[in-house]
Amino acid sequence: MATVYMDYAATTPVDPRVAAAMTECLTPDGVFGNPASSHVYGVAAHARVEAARAQVAALIRAEARAIVWTSGATESNNLALFGSARYRADSGRHLVTARTEHKSVLDPCKQLEKEGFEVTYLRPDRDGVVHPDAVAAALKATTTLVSLMHVNNEIGVVQDIGAIGRLCHERGVLFHVDAAQSAGKLEIDVERQCIDLLSLTAHKLYGPKGIGALYVLRRPRIGLAPLLFGGGHEQGLRSGTLATHQIVGFGLACELAARELGTEPTRIEALRARLWNGLSKLGGVMPNGHPDARIAHVLNASFEGVEGESLLSGLEDLAVSSGAACSSATQEASYVLRALGRSDALAQASLRFSLGRFSTEGDVDHAIATVTREVTRLRRLSPATSDDWERNGDADGQIIGEAGSVDVGTWVRFAIGFDGGRVTEARFRAYGCPHTLAAAAWLAEHLRGRALDDVLATGVQEVAARLGVPVEKLGRLLIVEDALRDCQRRASRAV
Repeated sequence: MATVYMDYAATTPVDPRVAAAMTECLTPDGVFGNPASSHVYGVAAHARVEAARAQVAALIRAEARAIVWTSGATESNNLALFGSARYRADSGRHLVTARTEHKSVLDPCKQLEKEGFEVTYLRPDRDGVVHPDAVAAALKATTTLVSLMHVNNEIGVVQDIGAIGRLCHERGVLFHVDAAQSAGKLEIDVERQCIDLLSLTAHKLYGPKGIGALYVLRRPRIGLAPLLFGGGHEQGLRSGTLATHQIVGFGLACELAARELGTEPTRIEALRARLWNGLSKLGGVMPNGHPDARIAHVLNASFEGVEGESLLSGLEDLAVSSGAACSSATQEASYVLRALGRSDALAQASLRFSLGRFSTEGDVDHAIATVTREVTRLRRLSPATSDDWERNGDADGQIIGEAGSVDVGTWVRFAIGFDGGRVTEARFRAYGCPHTLAAAAWLAEHLRGRALDDVLATGVQEVAARLGVPVEKLGRLLIVEDALRDCQRRASRAV
């Protein structure tokens, strides 16, 4: 594929060395047995599983027996929250987390609230930092768990988990850390940082999807109520036949990441600096997140004067994440960026670039050129710029009409030239989704030669059918029609 991949925070490709090790555990001549079986095939598989357990534990400086296999960070987070809250419910029913956590923490918290638990959702500062003082202020006599992510998946901000962990231990509160984005990229020492529960996943560090782990402190032993039943595997915390090939891949991925911890972050930091230097030359680019307390691998930036969905759709040869929910008819903005105080418009017009093991300077330069081209194009259409035809207003032979606003997410302005009651030319400016821009462009092209009274002859439904606009986006096209209707009203007064 020609597309440049810059979405490592979403998932990473499996390292070829990891894929080779996994293959050894799949075929008849390999280690394919059930690790729970007592025959030679099972014993061989069990040995590989335990070797991988030690590799994962070494990455976070834990003892191997503290690692419990799961299907990924989502399950690990669920087991940590539901397991600890329900097990310790008689000791207290209050939990503390942050508004910027991953949904696999926030959604379990919402469910626990339905079960009678109380949850305090901390608001980070404008740079995305959750300060230890804020955590301390939220603790109560009934608090049993604090759950915070080490590195935010959207903005890359690094929390001071050591300070928060020590605070929790002083107050006798369990501390859970979601380390999906930090494992293999930052040093983690669960004992030194006073972490009781820690969630990991393989696919964020060049291992396979579908396998993760939960570190569970053993001394003193933490009690958890299991989510899955049937066989009592993994110390009774997670029943089910272990996927030897995935676990082996996870283990090797952790070992490789540990080897590169001393050099890889420095290389990635240089790439991110190169990326930011190139993008910042556009002007009107706002970085999201703390300038210093951040991981090297993530750059999140908002672009003023453009609409997020249109920006992302124009980056066809660049794989990045956006702050706009492009598949949503409601265009919900990133809740993380909104929690930082960003407006809906800026949150939606944000891009998350995440770099990784296979990123190159060439990838970065391609991203700079692609984003610069698309932002420049969209800004030429947006309300941030103007042309002579706009400054002339409703001059003789020209009508300007508009509808919508940037605040509502869609704005369209048409300038129609006319002579003898017929349209001689039509121009437009627009701020909105790709379908809005496409509809405005199509109409501007097809208005020439029409009578002024006939500029609305083609309705939005017909335009939508011609352009393949999804039915849920039809409401946005009504603003295009309203702008033409404004032109028509002005024309009726001018002729």
